[in-house]
Amino acid sequence: MNFGKVQSLWRYPVKSLIGERVGNLDVDARGISGDRVYAVSNVDGKFGSGKDTRRFRKIDGLFSMSARTTKNGVSIKFPDGSELTDKDHTVSQKLTQVLGQDVTLTREAEIPHFDDGSIHILTTASLSLLHEILPNSGIDPRRFRPNIVVDSQYPDQDLVGKTITIGEITLEITHKTERCRMITIDQPGLECRPEILKSVSQNFGLDFGVYARVLSTGSVSIGDRAKLVST
Repeated sequence: MNFGKVQSLWRYPVKSLIGERVGNLDVDARGISGDRVYAVSNVDGKFGSGKDTRRFRKIDGLFSMSARTTKNGVSIKFPDGSELTDKDHTVSQKLTQVLGQDVTLTREAEIPHFDDGSIHILTTASLSLLHEILPNSGIDPRRFRPNIVVDSQYPDQDLVGKTITIGEITLEITHKTERCRMITIDQPGLECRPEILKSVSQNFGLDFGVYARVLSTGSVSIGDRAKLVST
């Protein structure tokens, strides 16, 4: 059964930096190809994020930079407008200068850079509901850092436990996405909005969006149909 179609696709070559909106994505057993292949790590080996956990450390200023995939590798754009690729030996030095602490651009190895799932999905139904609650707070998919936004009448949380196909790929929707202060932080075109996290906590139990596990690989493109395989 069709339940929507792909509205937008996103990839984040460096965890917790602004990512890139793309027309199609390749999906392998790990997840989105090229997604979060790098992270910014501190002197303790913890990955930069908007929160403190066993694996992550809050590092302010990450949203002042963006990353995109190019034919020459992953390119990072800095607040001064300059760009360096992952192959440039000065890239960690530049990150250290911007963030005000010793950090290193770290490629994923044994420890994954994902928060809690390999693919993150939002639906427009959920975004519209939050917009109705907070009409003046700049509710935008970019705040929630999805990989796939599906134009659908289904709230994404209704998909938990279901198997879906999108384009060539098959996914199992495993669990809801627990949110943190990252969704409130200002970024280009979006102001800092602390009330968003408070509303998500009050109205959605702190969960917004869902995570998926890859069952079959392939590609997904803007406009692809999303279908329920099992309910």
